[in-house]
Amino acid sequence: MQTTLENHPLTHHLFWRRWHWLLWVVVVAGVYSWAIGGLHFTGIQESAGSVSRSILHGLLHPDWAYVYNGSGEDLSSLILQTLAIAFLGTFVSALISVPFAFWAARTDQHWAHLRSGSGKVVLTLIRTFPEIVLAIMFIKAVGPGSYAGVLAVSIHSIGMLGKLFSESLENMDRGAEEAIRSAGGNRSEILTLATLPTIFPEFISYTLYRFEIAVRSASILGTVGAGGIGTPLIFAIQTRSWSRVGIILLGIIVMVLAIDSLSEQLRKKLI
Repeated sequence: MQTTLENHPLTHHLFWRRWHWLLWVVVVAGVYSWAIGGLHFTGIQESAGSVSRSILHGLLHPDWAYVYNGSGEDLSSLILQTLAIAFLGTFVSALISVPFAFWAARTDQHWAHLRSGSGKVVLTLIRTFPEIVLAIMFIKAVGPGSYAGVLAVSIHSIGMLGKLFSESLENMDRGAEEAIRSAGGNRSEILTLATLPTIFPEFISYTLYRFEIAVRSASILGTVGAGGIGTPLIFAIQTRSWSRVGIILLGIIVMVLAIDSLSEQLRKKLI
């Protein structure tokens, strides 16, 4: 009788449900062991201690004089430039993403799967390239500066917002559309009176969320010459001006926290 219970499928199922986590532990441990085994540690350099102390001292004693000096190249001016790059890039991409979203949204119409599939492929191709790669490409075309940063943010954001917008169209409540259609409304009336008012709050919410990400991206694009706060940051690192690095990082932190908080409050009111 005991042998019969041990071989019963239910017993094996209960045993697997109870101990299956052990298999995942073994798999994860094996992957980490394999990855760590491929590292070749060459030791710590002799200057690591002094360099680390210099970095820590600079970060703890930021260059407050750099916050604003009226030159137009100070922290406040470049923070505003970074926000302008992120805002303009997000605004342009939000407008251009709307027709892409209708192209990629899946509907029940005839041959809609082919149209939707092609639109999704295009959006995937657009967002394949990171902002920093696009910035390097646009710098070669239009030269270094904020213009290249705006183009990089806007093009990459089209792929991201187009995907989010299309999913909103696919999951929206079709009740208002059906009501207008049953009353004899045409396509333009359905679009302007039902579709757009229904999805507009969600579009704005996604745009605000994308703006949060664009602010972080715009802060980095300056490291390759695409304008914003990243340019003085990379120069300060290269010249080992750690007090300048400290005040720039502090400014980026304050900017990101403020934008995230404001965006969160606005999105709560929309949804």
